[in-house]
Amino acid sequence: MISCIDSIFLKQVYLYGGQVTSWKNERREELLFLSSKALFQPPKPIRGGIPICFPQFGNLDSLEQHGFARNRLWSVDPDPPPCSSHTNSRAFIDLILRHSEEEAKIWSHRYELRLRVALGPAGDLMLTSRIRNTNTDGKSFTFTFAYHTYFFVTDISEVRVEGLETLDYLDNLQNRERFTEQGDAITFESEVDKIYLSTPTKIAILDHERKRTFELRKDGLPDAVVWNPWDKKAKAMADFGDEEYKHMLCVEAACVEKPITLKPGEEWKGRQEISIVPSSYCSGQLDPRGQLDLRRVTFGC
Repeated sequence: MISCIDSIFLKQVYLYGGQVTSWKNERREELLFLSSKALFQPPKPIRGGIPICFPQFGNLDSLEQHGFARNRLWSVDPDPPPCSSHTNSRAFIDLILRHSEEEAKIWSHRYELRLRVALGPAGDLMLTSRIRNTNTDGKSFTFTFAYHTYFFVTDISEVRVEGLETLDYLDNLQNRERFTEQGDAITFESEVDKIYLSTPTKIAILDHERKRTFELRKDGLPDAVVWNPWDKKAKAMADFGDEEYKHMLCVEAACVEKPITLKPGEEWKGRQEISIVPSSYCSGQLDPRGQLDLRRVTFGC
């Protein structure tokens, strides 16, 4: 485990899975959910934080659920790509995952997956992934991807998600049948597992009891997955507490509906940034200045 500390904020990143497991605010309150029963060794992924789903999201292909990146040992990147000159990070760490002989048995492609985890000046959590096709046989490969972010919430029944209204989604609880979201915001009273399609670049998760809002911004990731297992499925998972579903919600920046194809030498880049704002900023509108302009989103490196 690697801990990145400054005078106010703390984040923790495990080399196993290349996974952020902790992110705290200036009051040292934990913002990411991590199960009390989480395992930190193969073959199980770490239950909580921000798992990386690559090269497959879900279980619709031949690979293990959500791919193998979250079950592999990453390393610190000795030669990370340069950061944009305008970016000002409080702290950051660069990790890398490359193909291995073990993986070649189940996925025969050569690749480099680079991940930068950074804290912005105000403590915002920024993740940037770069995936490059390093095949030497001229073959392209296709993949799907997601940041499987587990948000810590006070009470799931008092949480709502804004920014996904009226959008189409695939319902994983109904064999990925396609529906259109109804209502003004998404609230929770039972199990949910939906893939929202062609989503905006900004999504808000409102925790009413804490009077705070997670603002998720994303780039290169057109879809968004919303998941909570609720009571029955929670009890069926060995690495998840029976009552922990009440205190977590996954809202995942993803690319699922239309897989990405890279030719040899090509690179794909995807980013997400999470910040905390007072809930009054986001109730009924995503822009605290009163302008819902989802095109004007800037990111760190």
